[in-house]
Amino acid sequence: MERSDDHTDGPTGGCCAPASRQAAAPAIPPMPDRATAAPHPLRASALRVEGGRALVGTATPRLPQDGEGPLRRVTLKPYLLSPTTVTNADFAAFIDATGYRTEAERFGWSFVFWAQVPPHVDAPHGVVGVEWWRRVDGADWRNINGPDTAEAWHPDHPVVHVSWNDARAFAHWAGGRLPSEAEWEHAARGGLGDVAYPWGDTDPDDRDFQPCNIWQGDFPARNLGLDGYATTAPARAFAPNGYGFYNMVGNVWEWTAEPFRIRSVKRAVQARMAQMKGYKLSKGGSFLCHASYCWRYRIAARSGNSPDSTTTHHGFRLAFDV
Repeated sequence: MERSDDHTDGPTGGCCAPASRQAAAPAIPPMPDRATAAPHPLRASALRVEGGRALVGTATPRLPQDGEGPLRRVTLKPYLLSPTTVTNADFAAFIDATGYRTEAERFGWSFVFWAQVPPHVDAPHGVVGVEWWRRVDGADWRNINGPDTAEAWHPDHPVVHVSWNDARAFAHWAGGRLPSEAEWEHAARGGLGDVAYPWGDTDPDDRDFQPCNIWQGDFPARNLGLDGYATTAPARAFAPNGYGFYNMVGNVWEWTAEPFRIRSVKRAVQARMAQMKGYKLSKGGSFLCHASYCWRYRIAARSGNSPDSTTTHHGFRLAFDV
């Protein structure tokens, strides 16, 4: 795979996410308190991750402007983490039980990658600067590519078009929470220590090594789909890592509990962070990431966006306290 230094200059650029809706998020209705109810099935299936000393970040950042470094050690308590991202079937159960309406449904539109927009859906205008993202009226978690696109919905695929606010509401209903960055990275490393990917340090390529669902080819024009998927893959696709977690990199970005922060004395970074006040941290990259443009499908990679943003490649997984 040819590498390029011409990466996006900020965590909200490129394949990661288009701009925010630039509107105040609607109030999230209170969810039922499950403290006295039976444990949610997602808790029962979650994997225990032992606490102790854990690594966060990297000593060799590929995109230092995203705050990937330095490599540091933190102490974690034991916790539970879902082996997969929350699926469409999981989210449908939540909607059926609560009547919750996602932010994409409330706003009436969401962002869809240009190649996913079918001919019958009217979305002629791209987002300025990242024209491959299209605002599509009627796109939401059920109608992934816009109205009348039910064929794109699969029960075992990650739910998408969910905002950070939506993910938090689901987590509360399920008796869980979103993971911290340290918890997410510790689980993604799978016991391997300071590695770039959940399987080690070998880079995916556009030839014969595709261990995760990312872009192959020329972004954004042509996706060769050598890994078997042009968009999302099933939540349990590809081999799990050493701790049993699936798709910790690639497939869909995953919201975390934390705000997006970069600690830097550089004036340019400080100015960018001022523009991103209130943004939330995401990890893992997605099926739209490629090393030539958005090399963020690495464990230490990071992205940030507003808590009301929704796209076709953003989901989440749940953590639970032990």
